[in-house]
Amino acid sequence: MRELEAEARDAPGRYRLRLLALALLGHGVIAGLLLLALAPFVLVAVHLFVGGASLAPQHAYVLVLPAVVAAVVLRTLWVRFEPPPGHRLAPEEAPLLQAEVERMRLAMGGPPLEGIVIDGDFNAKAASVPRALGLLGHRHTLVLGLPLMRVLDRDELRAVIAHEFGHFAAHDGRFAAWIYLSRGTWYRLRDGMARHGLSFAWLLAKFYGWLAPHFDLCSRALTRRHEYAADAAAAGTVGAEAAASALLRVEIASRRLETRFWPQLWARARTQGHPPAQLQASLLQAMQGDAVDLDRLLASAARGQDPRDTHPTLPQRLDALQAPARLGTPGESATTLLGPLQDALERRLDATWRDAIRGHWDALHTAASRDRARLAELDGVREPTPEQLAEHALLVEQLRIDFDPLPLYERALAADPARVLALFRAGLLQLRRGEAESGAARLRKAVELDPGAARAALEELHGIEADPDLDPATVATIDALRETLSPLAVALPAPGESSAEDVLQPHALDPGALQRLCRRLACEPRIARAWIARQPMALREAPAHYLVLLDWRGSVAGEAAALGPLSQSLAIPGASVELFTGTDRRRLAAQVRAACGEPVYRKGR
Repeated sequence: MRELEAEARDAPGRYRLRLLALALLGHGVIAGLLLLALAPFVLVAVHLFVGGASLAPQHAYVLVLPAVVAAVVLRTLWVRFEPPPGHRLAPEEAPLLQAEVERMRLAMGGPPLEGIVIDGDFNAKAASVPRALGLLGHRHTLVLGLPLMRVLDRDELRAVIAHEFGHFAAHDGRFAAWIYLSRGTWYRLRDGMARHGLSFAWLLAKFYGWLAPHFDLCSRALTRRHEYAADAAAAGTVGAEAAASALLRVEIASRRLETRFWPQLWARARTQGHPPAQLQASLLQAMQGDAVDLDRLLASAARGQDPRDTHPTLPQRLDALQAPARLGTPGESATTLLGPLQDALERRLDATWRDAIRGHWDALHTAASRDRARLAELDGVREPTPEQLAEHALLVEQLRIDFDPLPLYERALAADPARVLALFRAGLLQLRRGEAESGAARLRKAVELDPGAARAALEELHGIEADPDLDPATVATIDALRETLSPLAVALPAPGESSAEDVLQPHALDPGALQRLCRRLACEPRIARAWIARQPMALREAPAHYLVLLDWRGSVAGEAAALGPLSQSLAIPGASVELFTGTDRRRLAAQVRAACGEPVYRKGR
């Protein structure tokens, strides 16, 4: 990824030529298939009209297979682009915001907007819906999230709007739009061929299975360059300091939501039968907090870089802006631009959110019914064993999120000081609440008793460290723990490679659990098949972990956004579940298929 970014920066012509060659290769195969499929029709037409032959039954036999191939190829190339969801502002519905957006559009030289949409996400985006696959231009919509507007002041919102118009003004390049469309086309073509069971589908799947992930990785550098360009355009319009302040404010708020708010909200679904009545007010409360250590925030953001991310890290964006990492003095809230519409929008977005996630919420609640029954059963045990005490504490932590489980783990450890799961969970709880030394001591002891816990501990520490409100003592303790545990984790065998214990196993789910899982998968029309396998956990006493491989028939670009909510609602009692599609994890997908054998779910069955 670093090499590609350097090439995109230092030799943009060569980099674009690389992408062009890959794109033409992918489209060339499609064009070749269509030519091969249509060639028999041309030959038959010549035979009939030039050679003077008469139509005979054998002509139909000759044309059936090419017709099927052509129909499948053309069908997979047909894409319907939906406008972004949310509340589309009517003319003069929020005149201050509309006037501000129009002023920024003129200052940025952006194209005319079809509209402004306010949605319930903590995000903003420049949405361009192509006409005729982009051949007749695009319809542009600016999407602003109400939670985002609530955390920014008006100057910072101007920086965000300017950034999005930076995408609009460049249109992220017709070349980039074509690249984006091409990537999704290849996946749809592969899946379309597989659905029809044609004999050459395996060859296409192998070819595009190589091309699509390789091209996807190569194109990430292009999308990151566009982010830098949009940041620069925003800084040139509203100033680098306002742009930097907006980036910092968004990073802090998003980390508070990801580390605390969303995990707690979805955990509540395991015990509460209905979604909360309000979301937007709770989001605002969760995003607020005291001042944070910006140096630590930047260091954490640099360490947590994901090579697959389409955006550069926060430190990289600030460096490109040549702006100091400093939050501006908060001014007038950006939501004042909405005027009296804000309260009505909040109610409308809350209702929309409840309707959208009700199915996911119900599925989570239903899936946890056995855990709730088991917890009630353990509540009634008069003389529990050490194992039952640890299990009871874990279930309380998972189901009764308003109850402090630490005393229950203390009770389990009093009965059995070597209970690894209790040591592990109690140590993590203490770290999160600032009891750094005692928490670290318990994690070290857990790893001493079970070396396989080192890798699991590092993963948990990474999630804890993302919290921007950690106190300095806890941060220092986590850094020391990382130095201690990293060599131990590296020494462990890689999953699925060096150790027989890491080989994936058949799922062995009971028919009831499997039926509930399949019913949930049937609610998602883009899932054609699914396989499931059990993955042994590094921590011996940890709950079971299941890998669910999906045959995804939607756009690859929308996989992550769609799989997130589905993963939250797809639960197996007493276990964790991980969904993936094999788009960029082909080796793991092959291992899951081998362990599972036949798919556990097929669409329509």
